[in-house]
Amino acid sequence: MTDSLSVALLGTGIMGSAMARNLLGAGHRVTVWNRTPARAEPLAADGARIAADPAEAVRDADVVLTVLLDGPSVLAAMQAAAPALRPGTVWTQCSTVGIEALRGLAGFAEAHGLRLVDSPVLGTRQPAESGQLTVLAAGPQAARALADQVFEVIGARTRWLSEDAASGAGTRLKLALNGWVLTLVNGTAEALTLAEGLGVDPRAFLELVAGGPLDTPYLQLKGRAMLDGDFSTSFTVDAGLKDALLIAAAGRNAGLTLDLAEASITRLARAQDRGHGEQDVAASWFAS
Repeated sequence: MTDSLSVALLGTGIMGSAMARNLLGAGHRVTVWNRTPARAEPLAADGARIAADPAEAVRDADVVLTVLLDGPSVLAAMQAAAPALRPGTVWTQCSTVGIEALRGLAGFAEAHGLRLVDSPVLGTRQPAESGQLTVLAAGPQAARALADQVFEVIGARTRWLSEDAASGAGTRLKLALNGWVLTLVNGTAEALTLAEGLGVDPRAFLELVAGGPLDTPYLQLKGRAMLDGDFSTSFTVDAGLKDALLIAAAGRNAGLTLDLAEASITRLARAQDRGHGEQDVAASWFAS
């Protein structure tokens, strides 16, 4: 039985709301903040306290958990929270922010005496709601006891990669994993639209690869969503494009040529331009 923690959660989108509900269900005290207050207010019915600003949210928190879209959003929220942050507070940073932005966040943490854990999560809506995310963590040993109390609630597995959050070990692995996710989504969309464009039933494609070496659960999940016209949000086109840009930039900085990352940018930007940015990344289907 773990002790009840006071957790400040900044960012109540798809992932953040699910994490907050699971933390509340585990008996932790959770204060939430979101830039658009209406997106945080439903959590009050689950027992969350709604803060008017980030500083109110983090006051007296044992753990601060950030689940915002990107690095600039995370930094802006933490800067707003700065007057109420206590030195020694554990900060579990669960957003996908990229390598360059993480350096800025690590600098902020050092300047304010925070124990930063770089801890992006792998998973989308359903794993988040069921507490089955995978946490990719890097941070000091002194932060692990409290961080693990959060991670054991929001995730099914935590992989500690380094004791140095600034190394970006979690973020770097997350970029590689998200590159594979986008490759699967965009490859599925192109294969199915090619079949349809050539006058073949695209469902036959899914049926023929099912259970074989070319199959994956994600291919079947996203493929059926595309063909059923179900673009209810789990991981948005906007977020996918943001991640593709981070992946391509990281590759260029490492001296790599990542053709599929660049192609993902082109494809997802086209879907976004056609009005599908807030839909699930399966809306890559519309880019063809």
